[in-house]
Amino acid sequence: MKKVVIAGVVVAAAVAGAAWYAWRPAPAEDGLTLYGNVDIRQISLAFDGSDRVAEMRVEEGDRVKAGEVLAVLDRRALQLQEAQARARIAVQEQALLRLRNGTRPEEIAQAQAQVAAARAEVELAAQQLERLKGIAANTGGRGVSRQDLDNAESRLRVARAQWEDRGKALQLARVGPRKEDIAQAQAQLDVSRAELALIAYRLEQSELKAPTDAVVRARLLEPGDMATPQRPAYALALTDPKWVRTYVPEPRLGQVRPGMAAQVVTDSHPDQPIAGRIGYISSVAEFTPKNVQTEELRTSLVYEMRVIVDDPQDRLRLGMPATVRIALDRQGDKVSAR
Repeated sequence: MKKVVIAGVVVAAAVAGAAWYAWRPAPAEDGLTLYGNVDIRQISLAFDGSDRVAEMRVEEGDRVKAGEVLAVLDRRALQLQEAQARARIAVQEQALLRLRNGTRPEEIAQAQAQVAAARAEVELAAQQLERLKGIAANTGGRGVSRQDLDNAESRLRVARAQWEDRGKALQLARVGPRKEDIAQAQAQLDVSRAELALIAYRLEQSELKAPTDAVVRARLLEPGDMATPQRPAYALALTDPKWVRTYVPEPRLGQVRPGMAAQVVTDSHPDQPIAGRIGYISSVAEFTPKNVQTEELRTSLVYEMRVIVDDPQDRLRLGMPATVRIALDRQGDKVSAR
């Protein structure tokens, strides 16, 4: 009887254990593995102006720093225009200075002398006319002809007009240049300075500079080629930031969020994971791209996700396949990256 009881207890325990194992809750996965490709930003760098290329200073694969001059256009025509503009500005500056300084004392003295000379001419012409009139009066009009009197009167009128003109000139010399003339000269000088600034800007734009740290992917022009704003001279690949473009399936979307830690592994360095973090999750679903090599996701809806990586050793290349691993806790929150 004891053996039968013991056997019954064992069978009951086995049945209970099998039932618990069959109906136990499935353990939550503690990790998420995704597949994608390395992506970086690229720049098509072109000149702002149109001219012939004089220098191409870097080659494919060269690393360039922000502000480094990569290529230079032929600048001889611009340099001649700059010299011409500087000479024109010098002339206009002197003209404006002359107007602002006004009339020199020597010029006023000269105008006064001309007024005195004109006044003397008036007095002389008046005396000659009076003399002729006296002769005509004493001789009953027979000693002087009417033409001589008319000529004398005309000379007197001309002398008086010249005297008045010299007086007005002296007044203008004392007043100095008009404010409008000074303003006009200043405006002309400003125009010339603006033209010089434009030429200086074009000279600066004739140098093609790297906008940021990058790697030269392609050299698209050579010295002697004609550059235009529509024709790139270099294609640059930015060294930072880098990210892995991957896709998370809709059932796992609630387990990830921006800022979560992740690790990126490539086939070339399978034992050297690169640390990263989730930087972007798309708000629009799409069908799984063909480059996601997981059979169970071929026909599923997924969301694009970018995993920003820190790659100081520059091991990642554009388009390189990569595996992203994200560690999750049992509630789907972040605990660590593995």
